[in-house]
Amino acid sequence: MAKDHAEPDLDRELTELPSDLRWREWMRRIEAVLFASASPMPREDLARVVGQGVSVDLLIDDLMADLEGRSFEVAKVAGGWMLRTRPAYAPAIRAAADVGEQNLDLREFDVAVLAAIAYHQPITRDGLKDIFGKEISRDLIGRLHARGLIGTGPRSPRRGAPYTYVTTEQFLLAFDLDSLQDLPDGEQLEDAGMIASGPEPSSAA
Repeated sequence: MAKDHAEPDLDRELTELPSDLRWREWMRRIEAVLFASASPMPREDLARVVGQGVSVDLLIDDLMADLEGRSFEVAKVAGGWMLRTRPAYAPAIRAAADVGEQNLDLREFDVAVLAAIAYHQPITRDGLKDIFGKEISRDLIGRLHARGLIGTGPRSPRRGAPYTYVTTEQFLLAFDLDSLQDLPDGEQLEDAGMIASGPEPSSAA
């Protein structure tokens, strides 16, 4: 949602308002921007609607406190912030409206391959084969692509310049991560069997 042009009618500084009302107006602007955005909003974009040098992080903190007890919250995901319904209200939403299928419907081995890509990206299919000791099917890669969880990374410098795979912003959103730095420790995933080799349900391509 980043825009590089200035909005001529937007008074960012609000110098005519008392300090407490000025702060609340900046909070409401951020709330409005988050409400209107379908994707996480980074700090630099939110800074465009408040006074110069004003801390977006402090405004977000106060907005979070202001929304305490409401059915929605401000969440920090994928390097930005977004408004989302609190998990406790998901059953009510499903009961009242057709919100579509939200389940990623990933098999256990799909998750294991996705974890391997997240930890070793950019990685080729041959790289995944080295990890799991078996060929990774194109169908599996296609499923992860179709769900928007992985994308195509830079070509490998190896002979033939094979494609590599990387995780996407949708991956961060789906697993409620702010960045890849928030991934669980690799040893924990190995202990849980999430990145160890296992039977793949579809045939290799």
